[in-house]
Amino acid sequence: MGLAASIATYPDQTDGLAPLLALVAADMAGVNRIILDKAVSDVELIPELAHHLIDSGGKRLRPMLTIASAKLCGYGGECHVRLAAAVEFMHTATLLHDDVVDESDVRRGKRAARLLWGNQASVLVGDFLLGQAFRMMVDVGSLPALKILSNAAAVIAEGEVMQLAAAKNTATSEESYLAIIDAKTAALFAAAAEVGAAIAQRPDAEAHALRAYGRSLGIAFQLVDDALDYGGDSATLGKSVGDDFREGKITLPVILAYRRGTAEERAFWARTLTEGVIEPGDLEHAITLMRRHKAIEATAERARKYGEDARAALSVFRDGPAKRALLDVVGFCVARAY
Repeated sequence: MGLAASIATYPDQTDGLAPLLALVAADMAGVNRIILDKAVSDVELIPELAHHLIDSGGKRLRPMLTIASAKLCGYGGECHVRLAAAVEFMHTATLLHDDVVDESDVRRGKRAARLLWGNQASVLVGDFLLGQAFRMMVDVGSLPALKILSNAAAVIAEGEVMQLAAAKNTATSEESYLAIIDAKTAALFAAAAEVGAAIAQRPDAEAHALRAYGRSLGIAFQLVDDALDYGGDSATLGKSVGDDFREGKITLPVILAYRRGTAEERAFWARTLTEGVIEPGDLEHAITLMRRHKAIEATAERARKYGEDARAALSVFRDGPAKRALLDVVGFCVARAY
């Protein structure tokens, strides 16, 4: 059974995002206004480069989690909108930095900013957006929210360094890789959800539940991305299929295929990923090996398990539109390509 069939067995399909979109529509309009306002600078290059990525059609899932979690916690103010914008700026900054570190050529179906303006400008504009995010957090005036998001910023940076250290290392264990994506990807999902409880001043049990929900959701989201790089299509990914392979990234499908492979197959992974010697047909062969050892399928299965954990974390909350929307998002993240 391939990736499409494997993920398609998940109970929710990709329209699972619709309830969340309806729930947050009014507040997300406010988030978008703030994003446009805060991307302005007298330094001409900053808004030009920032808008290249901001306007490129990202889902803005993370800020939507902030809005939905605030609604779930009964928050009635306006601070969640500013915090949601801060979360999106943090995410955008990490994308700019990631593309430089990974030497990526495409982001969300467009040429990566680093190719158009250079690595230095991409890093510095990312820093500007991160600075604007912290300005917005300070404006909100919630020390708990500031603590949650500033901690996430530090953890994300740690995750990036961990990934850099593991790059091209086929000996990376599954546990080590999960620790990397827990920091690099899941930390912002977790923080985006948890700040909703923080500004609503809800009990620790609810804050911890939302943090656990966001963390599990983030890990599931990244695992599906890893699987799609070998089993998806360019239109779905917003980048070229096989980019992880060409960049020498050690992701879970690689780890599983390597661990389950023969000595000859391991030599192939060492040549292509560790040494970076990629020949015509190697990507297709990599996908064949992954299918042989059910590595893509196993990655999707792990994503489903984390999705189940995310759903279970919300059990402390009463049923209602916000809870149902957040539950449905799990299905979207796991099955979003289908």
